[in-house]
Amino acid sequence: MSKTVAIIGAGIVGVSTAIWLLRDGHKVILIDKAGPAAGTSYGNGGVLASCSCVPVTGPGLIRKAPKMAMDPNQPLFLKWGYLPKLAPWLWKYLSHANEADTRRIASAVVNIVGDSLADHQALAAGTGADAFIKPSDYLFIYNDRAHFDADALGWDIRRGHGFTWEELEGDAFRAYDNVFAPELGMAIKLANHGRISDPGAYVKALAAHAGSQGARFVKAAVEDVRIENGAVTGVIAEGATIACDACVVATGVWSGPLAKKLGVKVPLESERGYHLELWNPSFMPRSPVMVASGKFVATPMEGRLRLAGVVEFGGLEAAPSKAPLDLLRKNAKAAFPGLTWDREEEWMGHRPAPADSIPVIGEVPGASGAYMGFGHHHIGLTGGPKTGRLLAQMIADKKPNIDVGVYSPARYISNN
Repeated sequence: MSKTVAIIGAGIVGVSTAIWLLRDGHKVILIDKAGPAAGTSYGNGGVLASCSCVPVTGPGLIRKAPKMAMDPNQPLFLKWGYLPKLAPWLWKYLSHANEADTRRIASAVVNIVGDSLADHQALAAGTGADAFIKPSDYLFIYNDRAHFDADALGWDIRRGHGFTWEELEGDAFRAYDNVFAPELGMAIKLANHGRISDPGAYVKALAAHAGSQGARFVKAAVEDVRIENGAVTGVIAEGATIACDACVVATGVWSGPLAKKLGVKVPLESERGYHLELWNPSFMPRSPVMVASGKFVATPMEGRLRLAGVVEFGGLEAAPSKAPLDLLRKNAKAAFPGLTWDREEEWMGHRPAPADSIPVIGEVPGASGAYMGFGHHHIGLTGGPKTGRLLAQMIADKKPNIDVGVYSPARYISNN
């Protein structure tokens, strides 16, 4: 039976959901206060990072975090005046910094991101947006083998989920790509990954395709969801009701207030992310890379090299900080000796971070037709197409081929 579905949020999750619903014969209304790809879907690192299932909250983070936050050379920044408001979320977040929870979270996340390249290719097929998808390797770059061995738990978890890789040291690394500083002596090369050559244009192209297939666009802020007799009948946007049979809350870090109105109290914070784009660089790495020493990603894109990966906690209201961008610039110069560029573009955006590091995906108990899809931290682009497909299957009353219970909003209803 065809349904009319209002999707709140036109980032990668919302647009992916729209396309899969349209292919299944449903009617779609995409509602966004700023238009497609106006937020994090524009500014992400651009890597289809299938192997990025290991959460930041690994063992030892509780001990390391205070030192990192006070060291300007570490990729973690904190606006100290925000700490009192952050503290309840931070306490829950750090409570997962142990091996058992790290493995549990990774097992949940890998089902969303583990086939990212294929998921994006399936989503973009026939849309024109597939031109932005570039299959590639993905490299993790370390100073030496001892540096790599310090990440043993993460790699053990990846191995357990079927990831394989090639270890390149010395001459073998230089033969693959010789643009890196000599002190970076080892690379882990994972095949079957990919990159998006222009994330903002990619999501806008997907949205345009959705429009060509009949999706209706509304530029407005949604204030509430109308529930009658336990079921969704519409959403309220700027005072007007838009009738629908189902709705999806997919507004990233701004999903919290709507979720709360639906009875779902998600401990959600902004993982403020920065990128620095170096336009017309004198050279680029062969593949997207994660430089482990600086915890930053460098991704070749159309006409520029995008650097991303710094994390700052400071809420939604504070202006961008200078220090994270300075660190990205400093780390890039250290990793890529001799690199020059014509101009720079800076960006700061808000990545949605639930305290348990697992996305919120699924139907709200007690509110038939109300669905949620948000909370992917820094891997929203990677996991967007799979999330959209799962939501489309749930809305159509089809059973997904994975256990989706771990993502359910139900986990935030009781004991809150």
